[in-house]
Amino acid sequence: MGNVQILLRQHVGAPCQAIVKAGDEVKKGTKIAVPAGLGANIFSSVYGVVEEVLEDRIVIRPDEEQKDEFVPIEVADENDKLALVKEAGIVGMGGAGFPTGVKLGINLAETEMAELDPEINPELPADFKLEHSYILINAAECEPGLEHNIRQIEEQCDKVIRGVKYCMEITHADKAVFAIKKKNEKAVEILRKAVADEADITIHLLPDIYPMGEERAVVRECLGVNLTTMQLPSAARSVVVNLETAAKIAEAVDEKKPCITKNLTVRGKINGGNAAHVFMDVPVGVSVGELIERAGGIDGVYGEIIMGGAFTGKSTELDAPITKTTGGILVTIEFPDLHGANVGLLVCACGGSEERMREIAQKMNGKVVSVCRCKQAIENKPGAPLKCLRPGNCPGQVKNNMQFKKDKCEYIIIGNCSDCSNTVMASGPKMGLKVFHQTDHVMRTVGHALYRTLRVSKQVDQLPDGK
Repeated sequence: MGNVQILLRQHVGAPCQAIVKAGDEVKKGTKIAVPAGLGANIFSSVYGVVEEVLEDRIVIRPDEEQKDEFVPIEVADENDKLALVKEAGIVGMGGAGFPTGVKLGINLAETEMAELDPEINPELPADFKLEHSYILINAAECEPGLEHNIRQIEEQCDKVIRGVKYCMEITHADKAVFAIKKKNEKAVEILRKAVADEADITIHLLPDIYPMGEERAVVRECLGVNLTTMQLPSAARSVVVNLETAAKIAEAVDEKKPCITKNLTVRGKINGGNAAHVFMDVPVGVSVGELIERAGGIDGVYGEIIMGGAFTGKSTELDAPITKTTGGILVTIEFPDLHGANVGLLVCACGGSEERMREIAQKMNGKVVSVCRCKQAIENKPGAPLKCLRPGNCPGQVKNNMQFKKDKCEYIIIGNCSDCSNTVMASGPKMGLKVFHQTDHVMRTVGHALYRTLRVSKQVDQLPDGK
C-alpha cells in the first residue's frame, strides 16, 4: 500500500481542520481532523505515521502490517445513537456527502407536512397530508455500471436493515421504504425475505431509468409527492438515506466504528474484461491507481479515468485519493475525434456541469459554439448547482435543438436523464443534429445501452402488499 492521502474536505461544508502533525503515529480510527463548521469528523483509515499535513489533505505512510482492530469512537452517552452517528463522521455515502448526523437531527413525528406546489402536484388535493413519517432508503444505485450498493444488499442485508431501524428510532419515523430498481431481482428477493416480518418496512420498485436515485425523485416515487427545487424531503415528512450510509450507521451504533472505509466499483478498460470489480471496506485515502491495479490494471490505451459515476463523476488521475463519497472508478475507451466540428452543449441538472461537458467536448476535439440548458434545470441561486424541476420526468427539447441548428452546430453533446435524452432524440436527428451523450464513452466501455431513445416503462408493478 502506498501513502494514504486523506482529504480535509469530504463532505458538504467547509474543509475540516487537522488536529495531527507530521511525525504523529496514528491507528485505524484515530481522529485526525474536525469540522470548522458544517462537516464531519475525519479519522485515519490505517495504522501508520503522518508524513505531511497540507492545506487540503493529511498524508499518512502506512505501516507494512495493518491490523483489523480500530480505535472505537467515544461519546458521553453510548446509548445516544445520534451522538454516535455524529462522532463517527458519517456522511451521505452516495452523493454530495451531507453530514448524516445533521440530516438525522429531526423529529419527523413532530414535523408538519409542508404546503405543496399545485403546479407540480396537480393530482393532489390542496389539503393533502401524509399520514405517516418515513425513512426512505435510496437503494437505486442509479449510476449505470456501478454495483457495490446492490452487492451490499445481497451480502449484508441484515446490517443495512439494522441501520434503517436506527434511523427510524433517531428521527421517530414510523415507516421505512426501500427504493430499489426492479431489475435487481436477486437483491429484491433477499430484501423481500428480510422484511417479510417487518410491518413498518416495505419495498418500492423503481424503473431502470436515470435518475431514480435523485433525492426528490425517491420522494416522488415512494410517496407520490413532487417537491420544489427548494424543498427538502422533510417537507414530505421524510428523510432519504443511502443504503451504504445506513450500514455505516449500524457499524457506528453496534461496533462504535468510525467512518473510515468505502465500498466502490472499479470498471471499464481493465485487463480481464469490463465486468464490475466490487471492493468492500476500502480504506479512505487509498489511490485510484492502487484500486485499478487491484482490479487487474488498465488494458492498453484509454480515454480517461472517472471518479464517481458516468453522469455526475469527474475526470481524475491515478494518484488521486478516494473519499467517503467515492462510488466508482471508471476507465474508459478513447474518445471519438470530431476534427474541430461545431458542437452544442445541452446542460442538464441530472448530468455533468457545463465545465465537465466542455472538458468532454475538448477531449473529442470539438469546438463549442452553443450552450443551452434543459428548461427544467433551475439555478436556485447564482453559482449553485442546477436542480431539476421534475427529476426523470422531462419536457421536450425542440426549442433547444432549434437553437443548436440556428447556431450551426453539427454535433450536440447532451448530459440528460433517460427521459430528457428521449425528448432530444424526438427532434434532434430530424434537424440533422448528430447526438452524443456525455456518458457514451463509458457506456460503450462497460457494454451498457447508450442513452438515446427511452425503451423502459417509467411504471413498474409493485410487490404484493408493498413487500
